[in-house]
Amino acid sequence: MKIIGFDVGSKTIGVAISDALGWTAQGLTTIYWDETNITSADDELSKIIKEHEIGKAIVGLPKNMNGTIGERAEASERFAEHIEDTFNIPTVMWDERLTTMAAERILLEADVSRKKRKKVIDKMAAVMILQGYLDQK
Repeated sequence: MKIIGFDVGSKTIGVAISDALGWTAQGLTTIYWDETNITSADDELSKIIKEHEIGKAIVGLPKNMNGTIGERAEASERFAEHIEDTFNIPTVMWDERLTTMAAERILLEADVSRKKRKKVIDKMAAVMILQGYLDQK
């Protein structure tokens, strides 16, 4: 069973998937969507979930630094609930504090241009969310 990881933003969703054994996470894509229309990414998500035979989803939960749940975290929780209801796969919320910053730092150290960083940052954050979950298992 493969596991999918999501870094959910207001305009993009970073997507990563695990290998079949659940050891490693690989970045797959960044989906552009309209957060105000929660179904706007469903077609792309459906294709990915079917093609890769996804059995579980890990959704990044961007808690505030003091551990509280803010507006972005609530939006991620709504997205996770939508994934469960629409695609009938269980979801796990994963604390993603600082993953986007860590992904940015890695890309900066690799001397990736600003333009290219913008294209891959969400996908890389999804990899870090999913790999964190896989490592904890």
